Amino acid sequence: MDGKKVKIFRNRDIKRILMGVPGEDHLHLRTLIETEDGFLVFQEATMAALVRGYIQIKNHPRTQATEMRGSYPPPLKPGYADWQLIETSTDEEVIRREIKDILEEFS
Repeated sequence: MDGKKVKIFRNRDIKRILMGVPGEDHLHLRTLIETEDGFLVFQEATMAALVRGYIQIKNHPRTQATEMRGSYPPPLKPGYADWQLIETSTDEEVIRREIKDILEEFS
């Protein structure tokens, strides 16, 4: 995988999750996931993409996988991040095979 690292987080590896608007000067949610090593911090747009993908797979009777890639789409509604994670047209079986291969390589 070109020297990329994979860290698998099991449910028991997560100490807690904090989610909210950080303060008066912020408009968007932040999600902080605390592990033994520290915090992972996610912007609202990232969590929205995760939730969108999760709901798509869990609620569709046949959908088994989805891929989203980052890009700068055409102008968006005000308040949206410039960089968006957008669903691709990659075949589900290709995505599932890649997930399986990565997990097997690093498990």
